[in-house]
Amino acid sequence: MDEQRNRPLRRMLRGVDHGVFRQVATRSWPGAEPVLPRLSRAANHGALWFGLAAGMWALGGARSRRAAVRGAASLAVASLTVNTLAKGAVRRNRPVLESVPVIRHLPRQPVTSSFPSGHAASAAAFTAGAALESREWGTVLAPVAASVAFSRVYTGVHYPSDVLVGAGLGIGAALAVRGLVPSRSQLPPPARPRTDAPALPKGEGLRIVVNPSSGAQPHVVDPVRQLRTELPEAELILYDSDAGPLSQVLETEAAEAARLGGALGVFGGDGTVNAAVGPALAHGVPLVVLPGGTFNHFAADLGVDTLAEVCTAVTEGSAVRADVGRITALPGPDGRRGAAEPLYFLNTFSLGVYPDLVRLRERWSPRIGGPPATLFGVAHVLRTARPLRVEVNGRRRSLWLLFAGNGAYRSIGIAPVRRHDLADGLLDVRIAHGGRFARTRLLGAALSGGLRRSPFYAAARPERLMVSGLPQGADMAFDGEVVAAPGAFVLDKLPEALTVYRPV
Repeated sequence: MDEQRNRPLRRMLRGVDHGVFRQVATRSWPGAEPVLPRLSRAANHGALWFGLAAGMWALGGARSRRAAVRGAASLAVASLTVNTLAKGAVRRNRPVLESVPVIRHLPRQPVTSSFPSGHAASAAAFTAGAALESREWGTVLAPVAASVAFSRVYTGVHYPSDVLVGAGLGIGAALAVRGLVPSRSQLPPPARPRTDAPALPKGEGLRIVVNPSSGAQPHVVDPVRQLRTELPEAELILYDSDAGPLSQVLETEAAEAARLGGALGVFGGDGTVNAAVGPALAHGVPLVVLPGGTFNHFAADLGVDTLAEVCTAVTEGSAVRADVGRITALPGPDGRRGAAEPLYFLNTFSLGVYPDLVRLRERWSPRIGGPPATLFGVAHVLRTARPLRVEVNGRRRSLWLLFAGNGAYRSIGIAPVRRHDLADGLLDVRIAHGGRFARTRLLGAALSGGLRRSPFYAAARPERLMVSGLPQGADMAFDGEVVAAPGAFVLDKLPEALTVYRPV
């Protein structure tokens, strides 16, 4: 009975669908003929969107890279859903091409089910995914996505309903990805508590040290020109290695900022920001972090993506307090004595295989690029590394990795991803133990989601950790820098010690 009742409705919808298709096919579309067929072919197998993702990653900042990754992930989910489930569930013949001008025909006509449109799903998924991280990119990509979707009707390979349903599935895929991995706008505001800092109209009293050699991330707009435009009263110092060590230059500028009642600014990556922590603490000046490196982890966790956002925070005096991780070397039984001054970290500290990975990545990335260098480095380290024997809080351990984050990290598997609070007073300590087939079992546990149940993995969030008994020649890494590790040291925190400008 229901079948008979629904039959007239289906006939009506089919008639509307075919009628709109014929209207598109028989109508003249000035300017579309040389563009839409080519655009439709360019989107085959997602090539257009993956190319755009590569461009967004290479030329944009942190927000653009997040948009590129989320867009590509959403496209992958949409493509998998449409091509393996939807097309198999609904077998619909392609439109008859007799009403479509021959000049619009694609060189190779698709033979899969017409319903739903995979091109429309991919276009909508990539655009919606990117828009969830960056409205600006969503605005730029939306006309391209709409053109790709319309091109499928224009060239005669899909009915309008195929395109509409495909686009809906694509948007659904982007929302599903967001459900698994929340976008930045869904997450709680990072970096609390808020605090007062000097408002510096036009950057008056601000000393900015620019490290041109930081990272490898190109900028669409010249950052120095942008800073001089938005903060014309700030003093910009272009660091040159001939002027001495970066730490010495930062020390001088921090002292001058303190005399002026202003702030110390740094444009560079995480290593450059790390070098500014000691001078900022010593002279009691707020820090202005201007993201200019490859990854900018601290700036991202702080909630700062662009120079414009930081400049606004400086002129308004908007700031937060952040914890500082501290490494204090101790006299060791082997005669190696502690350093005169502690070392600081804002992001992470590690022992074991990670310092080796950082060295390999730095060696290979100029030749093959950062991501491939990281993958090759991981493969090399997993194949050749040996466990490190140390004492952690007085207990002897064999470990592949000791990780300590300055604050609790959210994670995907074993990899720390992001912090929501830069002033929680805790260290995020994770240890991968050595043992029989430990590497294989750890990797399997991470991939299966059972890492926390593995006997080779331990995690805790203490305020203090003591490490001793390190062998001669062991290295440690903090904030991306690799140095020789002392024989014994203490990791702890300076709670809310650093004032950092951040927009409201």
